[in-house]
Amino acid sequence: MSSESVQNDSTNKVNLLGLTRQQMEDFFESIGEKRFRAHQVMKWIHFFGADDFEAMTNLGKALRGKLAQLAEIRGPKVALEHFSNDGTRKWVVELDQGNKVETVFIPDGKRGTLCVSSQVGCALDCSFCSTGKQGFHRDLTVAEIVGQVWIAQRSFGAPENRGVRNITNVVMMGM
Repeated sequence: MSSESVQNDSTNKVNLLGLTRQQMEDFFESIGEKRFRAHQVMKWIHFFGADDFEAMTNLGKALRGKLAQLAEIRGPKVALEHFSNDGTRKWVVELDQGNKVETVFIPDGKRGTLCVSSQVGCALDCSFCSTGKQGFHRDLTVAEIVGQVWIAQRSFGAPENRGVRNITNVVMMGM
């Protein structure tokens, strides 16, 4: 299993948030579990927004314990959250080494666009954009990009509770 930020150096745990379906299946196989467990866990993470294996009630207690020892669901931290009267939401997301990026949700009728950062800083120096003034630092990892979507989805609550799909499309910023 290879991904740029799968293993957390400090805890030696695999961050499941940044894994593809194939990588997740490979992970479960590597720990002696059936590959279908990947689908179950991915649904908990990406549909229900779970960040704790104990919440995954369709997994046996032994498997939940094993996952807690070997893996984690670690999204980026929200440094600031701002809500506007028009429904726009903005998150300043804190990454490693004090780096921060922005994620923005823009509602428009029945549509909702989520603007997700793909880089820390930007090589362009557009006059209207403060990010460009920082200069380019690095590309984000898969877990950091997926984590922004995960943060936004979690802020709206579980899908069965809200009855609507708030995020209808995603736009990548910084490309």
